[in-house]
Amino acid sequence: MKKTDKITDLENKWKRALADYANLEKRIEKEKEDFVKFANAQLLDKILNVLDDLESAEKHLKDKGLTLAGNRFREIFKEEGVEEIEVLGRNFDPELMDAVETVDGPKNKVVEVVLKGYKLYGKVLRPAKVKVGGNKKL
Repeated sequence: MKKTDKITDLENKWKRALADYANLEKRIEKEKEDFVKFANAQLLDKILNVLDDLESAEKHLKDKGLTLAGNRFREIFKEEGVEEIEVLGRNFDPELMDAVETVDGPKNKVVEVVLKGYKLYGKVLRPAKVKVGGNKKL
């Protein structure tokens, strides 16, 4: 092998190594960002249970103070990347929902939401618990 061929080969290997290193740095940075984004997932899930209780009390008591508190919770969740999964009337999707019961209604359509589901930055934080139609009586 000539010296120029060897030099060219070494230069190509060096360039590939630099590109691999740059890609590794990007991947590590992305993993750090994801870790920060999802580090609070467990805490947010626990606080969602408090929001569920607030919404339930708000529904039954029709208290404006509870409505204001619930709205503030929803604003904070939105700021933190949490969004509700819209499921009512849609086809059942096991990636986003847990079926708790099959009821009369359009086949494979969500008829009732038992517990709201949420996503955190596009990933399911908590699947929605739903009742799904099993036949076409309605």
